[in-house]
Amino acid sequence: MAFEGLSEKLAASFKKLRNKGKLSEADVKEAMREVRLALLEADVNYKVAKDFTTRVVEAAVGAKVMESLTPAQMVIKIVKEQLTDLMGGEAAGLARANRPPCVILMCGLQGSGKTTHSAKLAKMLKSQGRRPMLVACDIYRPAAIDQLKVVGEKAGVPVFAIGTENPVKIAKAAIAHAKDHGNDYVILDTAGRLHIDEQLMAELKDIRANCEPAEILLVVDAMTGQDAVNVASSFDEALGITGVILTKLDGDTRGGAALSVRAVTGKPIKFAGTGEKLEDLEVFHPDRMASRILGMGDVMSLIEKAEQQVSEKEAEELARKLREDRFDLNDMLDQFRQIQKMGDIKSMLGMIPGMSKQLKDVDIDPRQFARIEAIILSMTPAERSKPDIMNPSRKRRIAAGCGQRVEDVNRLLKQYDSMRQMMKQLKKMSKKGGKGFGGFPMGGFPGMPGMGGKGGRFPF
Repeated sequence: MAFEGLSEKLAASFKKLRNKGKLSEADVKEAMREVRLALLEADVNYKVAKDFTTRVVEAAVGAKVMESLTPAQMVIKIVKEQLTDLMGGEAAGLARANRPPCVILMCGLQGSGKTTHSAKLAKMLKSQGRRPMLVACDIYRPAAIDQLKVVGEKAGVPVFAIGTENPVKIAKAAIAHAKDHGNDYVILDTAGRLHIDEQLMAELKDIRANCEPAEILLVVDAMTGQDAVNVASSFDEALGITGVILTKLDGDTRGGAALSVRAVTGKPIKFAGTGEKLEDLEVFHPDRMASRILGMGDVMSLIEKAEQQVSEKEAEELARKLREDRFDLNDMLDQFRQIQKMGDIKSMLGMIPGMSKQLKDVDIDPRQFARIEAIILSMTPAERSKPDIMNPSRKRRIAAGCGQRVEDVNRLLKQYDSMRQMMKQLKKMSKKGGKGFGGFPMGGFPGMPGMGGKGGRFPF
């Protein structure tokens, strides 16, 4: 999980503070020394780490904090605020052109994920009711144009390509085409190199001069840590980038890039790639990322992910079934399918406050969803709608039909009962019901499948 190492070290530092009833200036400085070491181990720029801890100490060493009933919590609150400021303070949206189309120049080194994230951005814009168009300006990398056409088709977005003409000519022709066909965003997928060189920068400068992009977005691999910051600095000096897209934030990212890019370049991180699917692109919210780093979860992002998968009509129908106690195995299957669409399960659960620590030693087997689906689809329509009619002979037939064991069928039915009971409790707690009880499929992921680890907290 992203920032896992940094989160653990910060948690250990704050635990020492909590164990003290009253804090002294020496306690705060010692804790910040450990925080600075944790940031450096996460590949955060040295000056950024030093300035950050200095600001925290200055804000924390004061009568208001020292005399607080919970001084450790006050220090953590200050750290969260400073982390948020370090990463930009608030989410930075895309610029809009005075006259459409709005041109977005995508740039970055080869292998950073530029083409894929161009398609991800296009898909996000399309989901917002926009009419984006992708443009193949990479005429050097073998199959680059074909790759853009493939991901463009998956995203449901048109791709403008006229072979291996001069990239400036391609870009200008694409903008003219967009004006004629009503495309309000033009996303230029430009060429990259294995390293920064004069030829690369000269070409990008030509495109910038001739197309006047409203956005110049640099795509950088978050896994490269401090190198990502160096790349961002170089591109910014040459082109004047307007923002950054960090990729691979779903991996074992130490955090150096996310925490250093804004401080070093002054340019905001606008989006974060969180997976391999085209849907796995998020607006970068500094406050939410700070909460994740400190192990406080990110409920707002989780709700937004859920709402993207659950339509208002589906949510109302589910709420009505819950009120009338008609939640059956068909509904359970629908809920699991919606959760699968939301992305990596472990990352999502890590957004729930307090869950990141519990998930440390938990392994989640995504294949378990396929087994659940196979079991439910092996049932007759009557068995799915009325699980109470299940008997031993039916269970044996279902198990044989899907290649599972009777114990697996029993476990699924037990999980279904647990879900029903939990949803009944939620119904009592919520007078109005609401969209999936707060927008969460399954009312907060009870009994998540494929999870096992120390303590056996998660069934199935």
